[in-house]
Amino acid sequence: MNSLSFAPTASSPSPVAGRTVGDLLREWRQRRRMSQLLLATEADISTRHLSFVESGRALPSREMVMHLAERLDVPLRARNALLMAAGYAPLFRERPLSDPQLAAAREAVELVLKGHEPYPALAVDRHWTIVATNNALAPLLTGASAELLKPPVNALRLSLHPHGVGASIVNWHAWREHVLARLQRQIEVSGDETLSALRDELAAYPAPPDAGPAHPDDIGTNQIAVPLRLRTPLGVLSLFSTTTVFGTPVDVTLSELAIEAFFPADPQTAAALREFAESQRDKTAS
Repeated sequence: MNSLSFAPTASSPSPVAGRTVGDLLREWRQRRRMSQLLLATEADISTRHLSFVESGRALPSREMVMHLAERLDVPLRARNALLMAAGYAPLFRERPLSDPQLAAAREAVELVLKGHEPYPALAVDRHWTIVATNNALAPLLTGASAELLKPPVNALRLSLHPHGVGASIVNWHAWREHVLARLQRQIEVSGDETLSALRDELAAYPAPPDAGPAHPDDIGTNQIAVPLRLRTPLGVLSLFSTTTVFGTPVDVTLSELAIEAFFPADPQTAAALREFAESQRDKTAS
């Protein structure tokens, strides 16, 4: 996996064949746990009109589709699906990251990844496919099979797979629970079937032979977040992560791009990563 090189992102529109816009709107409303009355109130329309739209007795205008999608916080990809189901052209473009019009976005991602060194960071798409990394990620991947590192690389699969990083995770049970819970929240927000399949796959992975039983100390009371504690050639590294996304994107690809940045959870990890970065600079200089 090359640092700061963008892998292609998958492009697949949400399925709309055989689905009416009313069906899709009702599905999103139910996913958001909203009643017709609540959505109608927030959208400033009558409950009767919303009922007619959902039942197919009334065809919403393009503006009404977008208005309801906004109130339901529907992702851009799914907003396009709603528009197409209603007979309108999609509004939001989906460009590959290699598109010249996304050059500024690529540069921004590169700056964030590079600027985060000596700590690890990676950029992922909506299905957790890694599209770019920085140089500090390398020590975390030691021990992962070459097969799992062949593009496209799925970050979550790599982290929990028995032949991936999973065998090196000290607090495997706590990290697995964190990953699955986070993935479930994404599924609830997006309704993405690919993420559902990924969750089922990850949940079926066996614990590494030396993982040991789950222990309460894996999530200590003094910790600010669930750490990733990983055995590496640099020693046991303890890291927590943050997520960065583009603000107010109008491109589907950008709306689904996220940067996962890892920070040291203890002074030992910070020192080890700084020393690794210095050693790599020395090698490059020589």
